[in-house]
Amino acid sequence: MDDNLIYKIALSMIPGVGGILARNLVSYIGSVEGVFKESKKALLKIPGIGEVNVKRISNKEIFERAERELKFIHKENINSLFYTDKNYPRRLKNCVDAPVLIYTKGNIKLDEQRVISIVGTRNATDYGKQVCEELIQQFSERKYPILIVSGLAYGIDVHAHKSALNYNLPTVGVVAHGLDKLYPSLHKEIASKMLENGGLLSDFPSETKIDPPNFLRRNRIIAGMADATIVVESAEKGGALVTADIAFSYNRDVFAFPGRAGDTYSKGCNKLIRNNGASLITGIDDLEFFMGWEIDDKEKVVQPSLFVELTKDEEKVVDLLKENSELFIDQISSKLSMPVSRVSALLLNMEFKNILKALPGKMYRLK
Repeated sequence: MDDNLIYKIALSMIPGVGGILARNLVSYIGSVEGVFKESKKALLKIPGIGEVNVKRISNKEIFERAERELKFIHKENINSLFYTDKNYPRRLKNCVDAPVLIYTKGNIKLDEQRVISIVGTRNATDYGKQVCEELIQQFSERKYPILIVSGLAYGIDVHAHKSALNYNLPTVGVVAHGLDKLYPSLHKEIASKMLENGGLLSDFPSETKIDPPNFLRRNRIIAGMADATIVVESAEKGGALVTADIAFSYNRDVFAFPGRAGDTYSKGCNKLIRNNGASLITGIDDLEFFMGWEIDDKEKVVQPSLFVELTKDEEKVVDLLKENSELFIDQISSKLSMPVSRVSALLLNMEFKNILKALPGKMYRLK
């Protein structure tokens, strides 16, 4: 296992080879190990790979660095998830620029039934903190199986994590460095508590320097892991707005709490709403309406077969979703022993019949 893992770590560390190009390499060659054993001539035939990247792939220093990382994650009990692994978060996997390898620490269920990212300014006001806490309290009262994701930064981020823990909801902090350190260091105590009910996640290896561009890079994970991103407070410019833009580009839902005209840390939210970059919400009722959530999934039992004629395959899908409430397309494919391409066509037809509702991340549930 370690032999295979070291190749995965090495692939993620090749300079200039991001998630898209790394996946192309594996797809063309057929295995991670093959990337490092393929001939130069064959590598040069792969789109996007030139002389410079071929030299980077063959650089022995990459494996020396990967060996150090392998020792580190074993010593610190850190879990690594490659994009082909079963436990790699499915919502993130569907993002075109998702990292090929992520590192996690803690007690985390990354594919919780509902995942919400909450972001905002580092200069949170009392209004922003109150809005954030009330929303998370409402999540708890509704007893949703939900995961709260944020960036463990000052302000709204850390307040979201603290509120989640206060109301016994799992929460994950996506950090912009390796799991050998924590920035800001003031949040070590809250991060430690998060390991018990949630944890930390990063696509950066240990020894990564604290670098401002990394914080923008990690925002794609915050956006990609979630069904929806909620901006609580933001100035006209800031990382929260970047995260919202990324979520929008992933076709995920984006929401924002409005603020008073002229308030510095509501200008970003008001602008998002004005420019149709986010839907306005004032609380959980609005969120439930936009997301199509129900207070209790079991309260409303739908029997589509009474209203429309179903094929045998459609009946199988309905039975599955009655048992499981919500399922990802690959889970449906596995349970029915049916190719994903065929399942995709089947689900689309059932959507047209108004039997199913498609959720973010290629998840489906009965209407």
